[in-house]
Amino acid sequence: MRPRDVVMLVALAAIWGMSFPLTRIASPAFGPLPLVAVRIGLAVLVLLPFVRERAALRENAGGLFLLGLMNSAIPFALFAFAVLHITSGFTGLLNATTPMFGALLGAFVFSERVTMSRWLGVFIGFLGVGTLAWDSIGARSDTAIYGILAALAAACLYAVAATYTKRRFPTLKSTTLAAGSQIGAGIAILPFGVWQWPAQTPNVQQWMCAIFLGLISTAVAYALYFRLINNVGAARATTVTFIVPVFGIVWSALLVHEHITWMLVFSCVLVAFGTALAVGVLRLPERTPRAAG
Repeated sequence: MRPRDVVMLVALAAIWGMSFPLTRIASPAFGPLPLVAVRIGLAVLVLLPFVRERAALRENAGGLFLLGLMNSAIPFALFAFAVLHITSGFTGLLNATTPMFGALLGAFVFSERVTMSRWLGVFIGFLGVGTLAWDSIGARSDTAIYGILAALAAACLYAVAATYTKRRFPTLKSTTLAAGSQIGAGIAILPFGVWQWPAQTPNVQQWMCAIFLGLISTAVAYALYFRLINNVGAARATTVTFIVPVFGIVWSALLVHEHITWMLVFSCVLVAFGTALAVGVLRLPERTPRAAG
């Protein structure tokens, strides 16, 4: 990666890491679907004026609508639901499984060659998730499993969306992709957000969290993310999730006062190491066959 791509990657990780505790603050007041509707609606308002390829938006309307569902509307709602049942730090950690789902997608859908090193990475990564999940289910509540499954489903959708973006829209500009996908997501989520709008108005802090999620964690973040996909490819772009859990855990401790446990740190290390193997950033040494004789 070029230095500017690395800077974008770290900035994106910091922004997305903050989204988990902010969602934890706002989601109980708004409800998952209204919060997502506000978040996406604000992102559309910010992104649309920057789009110069209006004809491209119309020509790719169906594909961008589908991308918006997979990359925003559904996963945002799943994460907003997840933080009602598990900690925001744990939710951010589960988001880090995205590249592992991407590796599985490449192996089973696109018949990509997967080395033993990558299979081991997938196993180690999910072992890290399973370790913390077992602890969470036993120690917190019976509903933790619903939050875990929701977050894993969201991570899987992110992996599908990243591959779809690279294959379906190889030439569209990042602002067009970001705006078009958010318009599609907004069309899908707005009726549900209005239907479930809370009877009690959220307070100023909760509104500020929702506004930040829309303007920064969605509008700015997706413009960065789609530019990364165009610059370095889907596989490398999704490695942002190596760093997101670290920022997510730190932001969660600072903003919602969650405890950083040794189990959380250990699971984070396992997931990061497993993901690095799964996407080929790290490789186990290969055995070379001995010469005969």
